[in-house]
Amino acid sequence: MSKEKKKNKRFEIIENQGFEPTYNVIRDNETGVLYIAYNSNFGVGITVLVDQNGKPLVDNDF
Repeated sequence: MSKEKKKNKRFEIIENQGFEPTYNVIRDNETGVLYIAYNSNFGVGITVLVDQNGKPLVDNDF
């Protein structure tokens, strides 16, 4: 994938763990907000990651 195309991706998987089930940390490249996605043979779930005060986590490297 070209750098220009990658730069324009809205969402990016920045961490991946597991095989079945899998957990992915996804970053919104416009806001830096982090999400976690869970994928198994039985379904998929996604939610925003929050800090101890309930505010969305933002990628420090963003």
